[in-house]
Amino acid sequence: MAKKLSSVLGIDIGSRKIKVCEVRMQGKEPAVTALGIGDTPEGAVDSTGIYNSEAVGAALKALIASCGASVNQVVVSIAGQNSVLVRTLEVPKMNPAELKDHMQWEINRNIPFAESTVMSDFKPLGGDDPNSANMDVVMAIAPQSAVDTMLQVIKKAGKTAAAIDVEPLGLARSIQTSYAAELGTKTICMVDMGASTCSINIFSGSKLLMPRQIPIGGDMFTRVIADEMQTSVTEAETIKLTQLTIPENAAELRSAVVNPFDIPGVPTQEFQPYNPFADDPSPAPMQMADAAPVPMDDSPENRLFNAIAPLLDDFIAEVRRSVDYFRSRGGDIDVVVLCGGGTMIPGLTGFMSKSLGIECDAYDPLRRLNVSAKKVAPGFVDEHRQEFAVAIGNGLHILFD
Repeated sequence: MAKKLSSVLGIDIGSRKIKVCEVRMQGKEPAVTALGIGDTPEGAVDSTGIYNSEAVGAALKALIASCGASVNQVVVSIAGQNSVLVRTLEVPKMNPAELKDHMQWEINRNIPFAESTVMSDFKPLGGDDPNSANMDVVMAIAPQSAVDTMLQVIKKAGKTAAAIDVEPLGLARSIQTSYAAELGTKTICMVDMGASTCSINIFSGSKLLMPRQIPIGGDMFTRVIADEMQTSVTEAETIKLTQLTIPENAAELRSAVVNPFDIPGVPTQEFQPYNPFADDPSPAPMQMADAAPVPMDDSPENRLFNAIAPLLDDFIAEVRRSVDYFRSRGGDIDVVVLCGGGTMIPGLTGFMSKSLGIECDAYDPLRRLNVSAKKVAPGFVDEHRQEFAVAIGNGLHILFD
């Protein structure tokens, strides 16, 4: 357990961008004293983890210097579908010694990596029903090599690791700090889409109930646009953020399907119960395979949307499957919140709200935080705030751990 800190640098290393957030205690309240975002060296990081610790460490060091962060202690999260497993478990209530033995057994039987040497940890989530015989615990498992690589990156950047964390717990800290009054009693589905992967985490207030990762990221949308517009990936990224808009009626049209037999009262789609955590989580079967969404007209303003629409359908389907699985276990979702650079497509929140039938909004990790960063250009915070959720959550380590 890391010692209690009064300041820390939260770091989020993605396959496309590196984000840093320096958080200091000012009296009894945390303040953001430095913010920075920079490019990840090309080919150095992907959905499986960090490949080039030298290049990433150098890039991180340059980013820290450019944004004016001076805190030595850092908290960084390990991410990537093949770099870390995060899972919540319901286990019988037991004392700390019993829990340690039991969780070691759980960890040993849940190792999903080819590498046999792993680092692991667990933590009771708290907030359990005092009348319940069970308790909730979150466990994390990562290959030793992934942890060692992350430590090499931090050392190359000239910093010291205070803690290595996992993204869902950082996001939980952010919810508790910035949204306790609004979401503290609600069940939240937080969708955090990066460049190559997307995490779908369900929280009760700030208590993690269900973490999941899917292999859909913002770069997939960018590549579709690049193919459609016959342009470079760099230009396509700009087009995605400045020219792509999801029409207001898109959700209705994408959910409408052609019934080839035009039989009143006959459903055109039927989904079977789905468990995204099964050993073979194959997609739920769809009846009447020749049913297809009604396309938008191919006018110039709809061309980009029509290009990404099939991928957008896949993304919405994965979120829906997570929600449906959670509901099948007796829960329900009050609100969906979006964060991460991949969710910054104009009109996405409205499209998801209509598609899922659930209130949906953009997540602001800087809400209720005093931002006193000096080396921040005008408009920088508003342009990038959704991208800092994990980095800020890691910086908020000083409030909780």
